[in-house]
Formats: sequence, C-alpha cells, structure tokens
Amino acid sequence: MRSLLLLLLLLPTQEDASTPLGTSWKATGTQGAVAAGGKASVDAGIEILKAGGNAADAAVATILALSVTDSTQFCFGGEVPILVFDAKMGKVEVVAGMGAAPKLATREHFEKQGEIPRRGIEAAAVPAALDACLVTLARHGTMSFGEVASPALRLLDAGTAEWHLHLATTIRRLAAAELGVEGGRDLRLRAVADFFYRGPVAKEIDAWSRENGGLLRAEDLAAHVTRVEEPATAEYRGHAVCKCGVWTQGPALLEALRLLEGFELKKMGPGSADAIHVTLEALKLGLADRDFYYADPLFADVPAKQLLSKEYADLRRPLIDPARASLDLRPGDPRRMKPLLDAAGVRKGLGGTPHDTTTCVVADRWGNVVAATPSGWSGVVAGKTGVWLGSRLQSFNLWKDHPNCIAPGKRPRITLTPTLVLKDGKPVLAVSVAGGDGQDQVTLQVVVNSLDFGFAPDRAVTEPRFLTGHYVGSFGQSPPKLGSLTLQKEIAPDVVEELRRRGHLVSSASAPFWHPVALSLDPKTGELRAAGDPKAKRHAAAY
Repeated sequence: MRSLLLLLLLLPTQEDASTPLGTSWKATGTQGAVAAGGKASVDAGIEILKAGGNAADAAVATILALSVTDSTQFCFGGEVPILVFDAKMGKVEVVAGMGAAPKLATREHFEKQGEIPRRGIEAAAVPAALDACLVTLARHGTMSFGEVASPALRLLDAGTAEWHLHLATTIRRLAAAELGVEGGRDLRLRAVADFFYRGPVAKEIDAWSRENGGLLRAEDLAAHVTRVEEPATAEYRGHAVCKCGVWTQGPALLEALRLLEGFELKKMGPGSADAIHVTLEALKLGLADRDFYYADPLFADVPAKQLLSKEYADLRRPLIDPARASLDLRPGDPRRMKPLLDAAGVRKGLGGTPHDTTTCVVADRWGNVVAATPSGWSGVVAGKTGVWLGSRLQSFNLWKDHPNCIAPGKRPRITLTPTLVLKDGKPVLAVSVAGGDGQDQVTLQVVVNSLDFGFAPDRAVTEPRFLTGHYVGSFGQSPPKLGSLTLQKEIAPDVVEELRRRGHLVSSASAPFWHPVALSLDPKTGELRAAGDPKAKRHAAAY
C-alpha cells in the first residue's frame, strides 16, 4: 500500500499548490511549528508534521519547497548547512551541506581571468543541498524522499517556467530510483543519492557542463560527501549556543557572545546606545578573526579551540572602548594568546553583491528541532535536469597564503549560519537569517533580544536592527567600510546622535535589515512559538 501511495506521488498533478494552512508571520502551538521564507514552503513543512513526520522530515520538505518558492535565493543545486537537535540522541549534530570546488577550479585558472566570477557557469561548487537533505532524513527522519518531496512536486507542477517542468521530472526520477531498490529505508535513500551524484543525473550535468564551458564533472559529484560534525559551541548567560564550524562564519557569533558575557546588556536596555555600541564592537572583533582565520578545516589549520576560549575572550574584551567606536580591523592572535595580531594588514578584492539566501526552522511534538540556512543563486540551470546551480565559489579568494584561498576539493568559507540554543541540554531557541555577511549580525541581535531582554520570537525578529560593513566582504572580498553603522529608521533619534558622538559613521535605512526567523520552545509547557519578520516576507505556522 505504501509503495502504491508513493507511486501516485510520482504522477504529475494539477492540484492547487497554494492550499492555505493558516500560515502567517507568527504562530503558537504545541504539536509542531515551522518558520521559513515562502508561505507555501512553510505549508509544506506543516503538512509533513501533520502527516506524522518529525522535525527532520518537515525541515527537508520545507527546504525542497524553498527551492521553488524562494528560487532566486536558494536553488536545488545549492547548499544548506543544517543543525539538528535529535531528542532521542539528546544532542545537536551539524549536517555540513556545503559542496567543494571542482577539480578544475584551480587558483591558476581564475588568476588568468583576474577574479572568481560572481555568477554564471564557472562559479558553481558541487551541489550539496540534496545530499544534506538525504543525510538528515537517514540520520534523523522517518519518511521517504518521495514523501517529503511531494509538496515541492506540487509547486513545480503548478509552475510555468521550463525549469519547473525539468526539475519535477528529475525529482520524480529520484523518487522512482528510491522505489526501485529492495531493502530498508537507508538503502533506498542511498539509491537517491547514487542516482544524482554517481548515476544518470551526474552524467547529464557533466555532459551539459562540458558543452557549455563549465568546470563541474561527474567525478566531482561522485566524490561529494556530506560530513556530520559536532557543533561549535559557547556558553552565554547559562545557555549553550550551537553553530556550524569554521567553514562558515558561525563561530564569529560565538566569539562575540564570549565578549558580551562581560557586559550587562539587560541593564543597558534594548535599543539603547550602550547596548548597540558594545554589541557592534564585539561583532567587529569576531568578524576580524573570521576574515583572517576561518576556512575549510580540512585544508587549513584554523585555531578554532583558541578562538572560542574564555581566555582569548578575556584578552580581547578590553579592546572594546565603551565610549568610542573602533575604526580599524583588529584580528587577534589566538595561537600566542595575544589580543591583537602584529601587522595583520588588510587585503580586499573587487567586491560583489550577494542575491541573498533563505531560512528554515522547525520543531515537532517529540522535542526534535532543526535550523537550516538554504542558499544558492546567480548560477545557471544545468540543462534539462532543471537543476539550478549556485555561485558559491565567489566566497573563496585568490590570495595564495590565505586560509580561504581556492583549491580543488576545498569548501569555501560561507556566510550561511543557522543557530540552536540549549538550556540544561534542551533546545529553547532556533534562529535562521538570510542576508550574506549580515546573517550573524542579525542572529546576534535576535539571540540577545531573546536571552538578555526576554523577548518572544515575534518581538525578537521585529525589533529595530543595525548593521555594519566593518569587515572584508565574503563575496568578491568587498573592501571594508570601517566604522560604518546603519540603523533602521525606527531607532530613537537621541540614540542615533549618541552613537554618532561615539565615532560611528551612522546612516539610516527604511528597509528591514535582512530576513530573520526564530522559534522558541518552552521545555516545561511544550509551547512552541514561531515567527518571521513580516517586513522581510518571512512566514510561520504552528498547530
């Protein structure tokens, strides 16, 4: 009977893909909750939860649907770091959904062009999102690929672009490969991965890439592995904050939290000049270390343990002047435990603008929680596979002695950075933010709003925000905007003037600063609260 139902899912359908499920920008429930980007993607996650799936099943369904609803921000051939709290295991795991540079993507190749392109066929890393989803299903889920892909298929069937038809066909082929294997669920999920990475789809992407001057080859896809890792963590106000490792920018947030532990933000008050100032200055120090040290740890010797140590934070904290803004990039020296690195210097590139990312947080009634940050944009469609490829190689640089210099088989240091927060070993907060280099800046504000100021998710994601460009950009290594501080216009005029007096180069903007979603969990009552900033077109639902 189950096989028959799955076969029916493979058939094209004309069913309306926008069936309302009560999705809004905030929601409260006890059985399950989802906050993400496009409304229909949130509906997909809730649909799977109501069908008996757990948070991992629902998160994968949401992610696959996001590749349709948010297709200019996340593509099926893109990437998705995933944090999973598994209630049975009682711990957080990182599913490292980032692909490597193809073998042909050498430093020498791009030096001849003068840069790594920021869009188009040559900027694609190995597609990682699908395998990350399959690993998440295999380790933490209960459903089949065909089941969790069914909402995305309905969205694709309702689409009008040619790639919608082609990607729907590819997904149905993957689901058919799953059904065609005898054995348990793990073997069936492996068959899906093999069909894409080592089978017909890989060969089709290879042929298309060769024909169109791309760098991806079947051997690059065949070599792809999704690593499962322990999270990077830091204690903050009695909570354990979990991030992905130094192949992302996530630990920079942990460095900033370590620094902020020494300041009484609650007494300063939300939206005050004091709170904004010290939070911003802590971010500047964390981002400076990010730019100097972070990279794929399989290729670079990153002093991650020292960077996140209390000793290092204690050394760096006095660099924050409560009365004056820093106008310099100031990486530290964690290897020698010195607050500043001698003669660090600043290198920069030509710069580039990201086309953003999307968001996903999910919780179920069994205590499982997932936070993910799917991304991929500015690439090209790999022929009749319908698979959009991303352009993540632009997050590398061409500086020969830099840890994040491009190399075949290496993952770029990315900005994607989901967050899980635990209290007494139980998840209490999940956050995901879209917005390039601003992701952890906004995430830090959401975490502080939640843990220091006690805000529920709906207020934590809508409180007026601030951003700085005081870093080397992650897309084409944009030059730093030293001392810059952009404030949302809702911030009080007297606060703006005080921050200007302290030396911040202040500007204002009316648009929302990036796109946060958050989900809180009350371990005592089981209440789930989910929210996404409505001005940033985020959505949430719960039941």
